[in-house]
Amino acid sequence: MCAVADSYDYDLFTIGAGSGGVRASRVAAAHGARVAVAEEYRVGGTCVIRGCVPKKMLVYGAHFAEDLEDAKQFGWNIEGKSFDWVRLRDHVLNDVTRLEGLYGQTLSNHNVTIYRERATITGAHEITLASGQVVTAKYILIATGARPHVPEFPGSEHVITSNEAFHLDALPRRVLIAGGGYIANEFAGIFNEFGCKVTIANRSDTILRSYDAALRDRLLQISMVKGISFLFHAEFEHIEKQADGSLLVKLTGQEPAEYDAVMVATGRVPNTQGLGLETIGVATGRNGEIVVDAFSKTNLDHVYAVGDVTDRVQLTPVAIREGQAFADSVFGPGEPYAVDRSCVPSAVFSHPPIAAVGLTESEARNQLGNIKVYQADFRPMKHVVAGRNERCLYKMIVDAANDRIVGIHMIGPEAPEIMQAAAIAVKAKLTKADFDATVAIHPTMAEELVLFK
Repeated sequence: MCAVADSYDYDLFTIGAGSGGVRASRVAAAHGARVAVAEEYRVGGTCVIRGCVPKKMLVYGAHFAEDLEDAKQFGWNIEGKSFDWVRLRDHVLNDVTRLEGLYGQTLSNHNVTIYRERATITGAHEITLASGQVVTAKYILIATGARPHVPEFPGSEHVITSNEAFHLDALPRRVLIAGGGYIANEFAGIFNEFGCKVTIANRSDTILRSYDAALRDRLLQISMVKGISFLFHAEFEHIEKQADGSLLVKLTGQEPAEYDAVMVATGRVPNTQGLGLETIGVATGRNGEIVVDAFSKTNLDHVYAVGDVTDRVQLTPVAIREGQAFADSVFGPGEPYAVDRSCVPSAVFSHPPIAAVGLTESEARNQLGNIKVYQADFRPMKHVVAGRNERCLYKMIVDAANDRIVGIHMIGPEAPEIMQAAAIAVKAKLTKADFDATVAIHPTMAEELVLFK
């Protein structure tokens, strides 16, 4: 374990109790460090409180709209079905509170001191809490995450973000969602399945630009069939709140239109304002992100940062790994190590969901030149029986020089669940021949991965 001077109140003080901060604090304490963490909102951070976890619960709830309809073709008679948004909302929020308690309990069980207030860096090894209490620490870890970016324009005070979407008193009959990324497409699917009229406005002509073009096009096509409208090259000019509470929205290239809610999902901004970084000279980047090296260390030897506040890979599992690596490297008995951010799998919980790992076809052509592309375009058995025309698309990208699989891309039911195992194979640099040699599990959608010809 790293030697720590007793002159400090704590060996580690973590600012922010999100996924990365909680993991780092817990592991550092397990290594024997004296640890405290400050959280001004709720323990658990974006993922647990207002991000991936409650969003996935809404995704589950939204899926029942189609499942109940499909059930008729499987012999089920479902009479008088209806949807109660408030009941789902409250159940989700109650479960978030349960999870928050578990996260706090985990920290307490590891003897981590929790300060439920804002913390500011006021000196080299000094932190001042909102209550006025001053504490010192040998190491400071910043894990304050990021927040939704809200563009400035006349009437921008009338918009909501994903934060507020979980707390709506009622579902909007007409909702405009600005953005083309995963948050915009996920909430578009959720609101659409709940019966809202959804319009996505994107400032470019491409949704989900980091994903394979074939999957993007397929999601766009399916979303439009489901009734979601898309406006491209459309940016806000102004929003006016009308007497009946509706919002009159003017977008570039579009006639003014009325909506009951406007949600912006146009990226996330690192939470670095007001932390006191400038007090001790912690370097930040163009977007306010904290600049760190491969070991999550800032330009100061005693200050580290992990997670979205560094704006490297904004994914919860990556933040958790960064927190683990930091704690092991600084307080553990072994050699320091860095997180390998290559070949990180990801998913979009749209309707249907997308999952991907490795290079897209375009990236592979640019980087490798000679590649082989295998593709399966099919209707799942469940969709066939239900009379649903929606099709899955699976792609495998192979380096022709050595038969190694460099990318897998999927859109279809349960794609993220299937991808978790498939990502191991890509990370392990397995070949197409390895997949070919694997016996299929039939009948499944996943078997298509070992049947590519």
